[in-house]
Amino acid sequence: MTDRPPYRILGDPDRAAGPFLFTCEHASNRTPGVTPSEPDAALLGDHWGWDIGAADVTEALVALTDGVAVLSDFSRLLVDPNRPPDSPTLVVARCDGQDVSFNRGLDAATVGARVARLHQPYHAAIDATARRRLARGPVRLVSVHSFTPVWQDAPRWMEIGVLFDDHEPGAERLVVALGLLGFAVARNAPYSGREGLMYAVDRHGRALGVPCVELEIRQDLVSTPERARAVAEQIARALPTFG
Repeated sequence: MTDRPPYRILGDPDRAAGPFLFTCEHASNRTPGVTPSEPDAALLGDHWGWDIGAADVTEALVALTDGVAVLSDFSRLLVDPNRPPDSPTLVVARCDGQDVSFNRGLDAATVGARVARLHQPYHAAIDATARRRLARGPVRLVSVHSFTPVWQDAPRWMEIGVLFDDHEPGAERLVVALGLLGFAVARNAPYSGREGLMYAVDRHGRALGVPCVELEIRQDLVSTPERARAVAEQIARALPTFG
């Protein structure tokens, strides 16, 4: 194990001109502190281990908006930073009928240690970065995720989902702006921000009193860095409508 932090920060909150702070809870499939088995590798490379393309979109958005970002640097299979610490899906033992070897038979102390080592520092980094940026002017929190084109044999028609809870007017403007750019956009789908499924950005948005929204992007749109950059360029055009 190294001293490498469980997050990456892009941009400088003391200098960035844009108002956007991006978070990316499922940016990495690294497993610091554990050794995956061979079957685990397939899960880690798929959507179970991380959100494919989400980090590439986030990195591009920081550059395009002169923004700031905090990205996780550990797999959601170790502990999910987009779940509260008391969530039953904070650490999952099985994915799609397959055991996750390094999660089998975990006791509460081991889960607590992962929360302390990974989950808490990630959220502390978001809070510290947001407060530094907020000291210089308004902040808009945007969480970036991706989702599979097919779920349980059902194709998902939406290309981008805009998840929200308290900030519906701004989210609605963003939905309209993305639609005008040619995306098939859904409100609170394929997951709903009103059902606790945008925990990270909602937690910090509420604590800081700033608007927050989560973007879910279909993975086939962002499956390569080039595709992710193209999508980010369009999203960056729409983002000023949110706030």
